[in-house]
Amino acid sequence: MEDRNSDNLLRVNPGFGKPRFSKKEIIDITISVVVLSVAFTILHRNNQAFLFYFSGTLGESMQYVGLFGTCLVVVFMSFLLHEFGHKFVAQNHGLWSEYRMWPAGLVLTLITSFLGFLFAAPGAVMIAGNMDSETNGKISIAGPIVNIIISAIGIIGCFTINYSGWVILVFMLGNLNAFLALFNLLPVPPLDGSKIVSWNPIIWVIAIAIAAVEVYVMMFCIPALYVVV
Repeated sequence: MEDRNSDNLLRVNPGFGKPRFSKKEIIDITISVVVLSVAFTILHRNNQAFLFYFSGTLGESMQYVGLFGTCLVVVFMSFLLHEFGHKFVAQNHGLWSEYRMWPAGLVLTLITSFLGFLFAAPGAVMIAGNMDSETNGKISIAGPIVNIIISAIGIIGCFTINYSGWVILVFMLGNLNAFLALFNLLPVPPLDGSKIVSWNPIIWVIAIAIAAVEVYVMMFCIPALYVVV
């Protein structure tokens, strides 16, 4: 039965359950991806194994273009898909959810890349609406799960792929996503782990254990050939 009394109508967000992007969000995503890709290129600018490969395949004048392109793919499949995991699960629950860059964090990311490490703080997904601890936990774990899956794919690739160009990509994907998952699962506010452990400690233990194993594999079990290629 349809209730035509407007005061009694159930109101939900426009596009309930569908992935939506605003113009502002698209701009913020684009800037964040480009800056992060530049930062990763700077970080690996002296990696002779990477440069040797790109120089041999693309020419010496294009070696940094090849490196930037690889970093662009890695950023998209690591940071961006992590944020999309949060965003789409939140939207599926009828919540407002959009990515917003953090300008100061992007500047800090660039500065640290010149120092030989990367403190990546490009921004985060902003969420608004009514949600309980279960919904918050599911939204929070979505990002790390994406990283865990991609890291697993990268690890498998390291053991099965022989073509050096793909080895560089799968190694970077496996390594970065493993560390991203483990870091974000730490039970320290405002990291994802603090919200997950409040919702379901068992799921949190399983997730962080898997991430820890992936980090261990990337650090100690990947054949030396793959690490240096």
